[in-house]
Amino acid sequence: MTSGKGEIALNVQHSGPKIGAPIVLLHTFGGDLHLWDAVLPLLPETLHVIRMDLRGHGASDCPAPPYSMGAMIKDVEMVLEREKIRDAVVVGVGLGGMIAQGLAVKRLDQVRGLVLCNTAAKIGHPPHWQAMIDEITEGDQAKLALRMMQIWFHRAALTNGQHEDILESFINTASDGLAGSFAALMGTDFYTPTSGLRLPCLGIGGAEDRFVPQDMTRETVGLIPGSDFALLRKSGHLPPIDQPEAFAEAVTGFLKRIGHA
Repeated sequence: MTSGKGEIALNVQHSGPKIGAPIVLLHTFGGDLHLWDAVLPLLPETLHVIRMDLRGHGASDCPAPPYSMGAMIKDVEMVLEREKIRDAVVVGVGLGGMIAQGLAVKRLDQVRGLVLCNTAAKIGHPPHWQAMIDEITEGDQAKLALRMMQIWFHRAALTNGQHEDILESFINTASDGLAGSFAALMGTDFYTPTSGLRLPCLGIGGAEDRFVPQDMTRETVGLIPGSDFALLRKSGHLPPIDQPEAFAEAVTGFLKRIGHA
């Protein structure tokens, strides 16, 4: 489906009853909507789950980079607008968590709660992202992917091969999609807008995440009064992959506390 008139085509999948409480799942760069495959069966069956491939990823269109964070937020906004979805809980990992923050700031009618996983109001610095853009532009995407796996996953997960699907996804993601996403991250600082949010929020951090340390996620959700935080001890950057049961338990508990499940 398209994200709206004149917009790019985005791959969107729905699960559960359309009359159920809506929950939107947003993946990080280098992934796609399958990042949530292990979590989906563990969430309450009453939920209306909306998953999508971000622009430049999976089966969604891949416009030329750079991308702005505003454009990536608008993609999700237009999907929800087209589906007439309001009062959703938006769950985002990494880049997806930054998009979730921006969407909540822009469209509080669409977002009634946030789950911010291994993300922050600001991630990295411009030289960091530019170096990654240069690396994939020079044809070293596989090398970057392998390095990211070492940062994203803890040793046991790597030994068990839990990273293999996301590694393949990262390598197969269009280089333009990655470069565009890195540009969006490079130009984003949500500290001030996120601190103005007033809505239920759960932060989830992986104790073994070396890409977005859990203290950064804890600090970000702490900007939102009344937020909760869950630390997953044996998890890295992608708890939906390396700790799906613990992740689903934390999310489900949050949904029940706010009356959304």
